[in-house]
Parts: sequence; structure tokens; C-alpha cells
Amino acid sequence: MIKVAIAGPRGRMGQEAVHTIMEKDNMELVAVLDHRELASNLKDYDQFTYDVPVYLDLQQLISTTKPDVLIDLTTPEAVYAHTKVALENGVRPVIGTTGFTDEQLQELTELAAKEKIGAIIAPNFAVGAVLMMKFSAMAAKYMPDVEIIELHHDQKLDAPSGTAVKTAQLIQENRPSHAQGHLDEKETIAGARGADFDGMRIHSVRLQGLVAHQEVLFGGEGQMLTIRHDSYNRTSFMSGVKLCVEKVIQLDHLVYGLENIL
Repeated sequence: MIKVAIAGPRGRMGQEAVHTIMEKDNMELVAVLDHRELASNLKDYDQFTYDVPVYLDLQQLISTTKPDVLIDLTTPEAVYAHTKVALENGVRPVIGTTGFTDEQLQELTELAAKEKIGAIIAPNFAVGAVLMMKFSAMAAKYMPDVEIIELHHDQKLDAPSGTAVKTAQLIQENRPSHAQGHLDEKETIAGARGADFDGMRIHSVRLQGLVAHQEVLFGGEGQMLTIRHDSYNRTSFMSGVKLCVEKVIQLDHLVYGLENIL
């Protein structure tokens, strides 16, 4: 039985994760971490009927309930500190929040190695999204002119998305570094061409009604290849969450990206 704690139970992803862990025979939800003092037990929340204690302090949660795994689905501002506290206390973090800096990722990677404890940071838990990233990396070897358009709900805090950044990093491994577009192009409105990542462009769309979507456009002479993935609801992420909880127990280092454990 894997003892699990969840940070961010009231968010849309958090709610799905709570239901998912409660339904698993090999997992036990021992506690949740909230940033607001609404109630001391999940059964007193409007969204739940489960008898699970609620904590406001992660250190206290760990000391009292001793989880094996912390699933963190909070905000970019909080997740780095949560991950660090978990690793320092022997709890394996499974992180679905994006927005880490390169320096933070490096520090957490070194901390996990020092503590000899597993950790998984997954920019996207959907298996289809991971396949989209893998296929894009393959295509870039043959069609190196590429732009990424990621589309998310209007409450997402970071832009571009972690999935878009991870996709660009994977493409970068197979794509010769070069600028795209006309050499003398000029933005008449700043930002019109999107963010520049090693010469390729990333565009972020934020609108009501969206969940998580991305398309990668490859241009060639007389042709275009589009690789697209759509998450229509958050249940699409739960198979990846379950897989990460089971896999992180077996690791002794930090893994960045679901594609590395599939």
C-alpha cells in the first residue's frame, strides 16, 4: 500500500487526483495540504465526502501522517518549496505543476541524488501528450522549421506551458539551431511572433472553455505537418498520475518528463 498526500485538493486537477487515489486498491490517501483554512477534514468540504485530514503546513503533514509520496498540483510559487521539503524529509514528490526555473530544476535534481530518493516532475501527465512530444522530436530531424502553439484555460498562471517548453527542448536535440522567418522581419506589435526558443517560436493562447491543447507545426517545401494533442477533461491526466506514483517508489533520482518512465 502506497501512502499518498496531495497538495492542492481543491483545484480542478487536485479534485480529480483525490478521487483517483481514493479509488486505487494499492494506494491510500493519508492527508491533503491546503493553503486556506476551510476545514480540518475533506469530508467537510463541499467537493468531497472522504474522511481525510487536511493540513496547512507540509512539515506537520509529513511528521504526522508519514506519506510515501506527495502529489503536488498547486502553483509555481509554492511547488518548489514543497518539493524541497518533501525530498529533505524522505517523501517522494510527483509534481504536475510547471514553472520551475532551470536553476531550481538543477538544485532539486542534485538534492534527490544526494538523498537517494525518487522524484518525478511531469510537465504533462497525459500519455497522448507525451507521444505528441516524442513524435515532434522525431519529425524535427527531417523538418527543422517548426512553431509551437499551446492553448490552455484562462486561469493557467505560467506561459508558455511546461509541455511547450519540454517539447521545444526535445525538438532542440534533433534540430539544427537557426532563426526562422524573414531575416528582416519586424514586429509591428511587440510579441506578435511569440517567444523565441533557439530560433523556433512558441505561442500561448489563454481562453475560457479550453483545458490543455497543443499543436506543433512543421513547414517544408509545399507541405506542412501538424502534430496535435487535446485534453478535453482532466481525467486524461489521471493514468499518468497513477503511473508516476507507482514508478517514483522505485527510483533513486529525479526524472523530468513522463516520457522517461513509459
